[in-house]
Amino acid sequence: MTRMKNALRAIPQPVKTFQADALPVRIYSSCGEVSAAAAYEASAYLKELLAKQPRVAAILATGNSQVDFLRRLVALGGIDWSHVTLFHMDEYLGISSDHKASFRRYMRERVETLVKPESFHYLEGDALEPITECDRYSDLLRGQAIDLCCLGIGENGHLAFNDPPVAHFDDNRTVKIVQLDLACKQQQVREGHFPSVEAVPPYALTLTIPTLCSARKMICLCPERRKAQAVKDSLRGPISTSCPASILRRQGHAVLLLDRESASLL
Repeated sequence: MTRMKNALRAIPQPVKTFQADALPVRIYSSCGEVSAAAAYEASAYLKELLAKQPRVAAILATGNSQVDFLRRLVALGGIDWSHVTLFHMDEYLGISSDHKASFRRYMRERVETLVKPESFHYLEGDALEPITECDRYSDLLRGQAIDLCCLGIGENGHLAFNDPPVAHFDDNRTVKIVQLDLACKQQQVREGHFPSVEAVPPYALTLTIPTLCSARKMICLCPERRKAQAVKDSLRGPISTSCPASILRRQGHAVLLLDRESASLL
């Protein structure tokens, strides 16, 4: 009992909560508290499901905002990862899995090799037939229910690589090839993944917005001041593909976790 109470005390508590249409929003004091709260929530949810069903499936995101969250999720322990199937949500077209910016490498180093899930299905960005690869990954995703989707919001409001020019809320595809927006490319450079905008691959594979939103539960974490405008547009602007993350306001099964910095324009 004492251990349980101590664990509960360790879970960060939001400084403010509110509802944006159907979407619950929680604001925490710091970026670290956002990561910790998201890790506790994801861990508890996965353990709860595994106590009731033999296997679970989850989609994970990459990006700098996810690094600390994934580290904390892995470190918490208590999840029988041998009964968890994992997917990721996007990959650059044409780069190998050992490229320093590859999302397959990101997930392999930060998740797969540490927890050894039952399986981790990767989008092969360097597949010789990208359309066939989209079909292959779509079949895998449609082959089972997705229990959890952990994601972030891009500086241009994107979800996965669904940038404003290519985002569709009623997309009938599961996975698609997209051309990356300039703002998205600039973010990849600022985050240190590529030396210049010209070095960023022009195209990528991405799960579509309906695919992401089909998960039974969504945990979206979006810390840092550089995301403040995207957060404001998502929560205070119209629900429109001009800010793809605004669709979260229609997802009652989602929760959005912010810090003071990312919520500073609300």
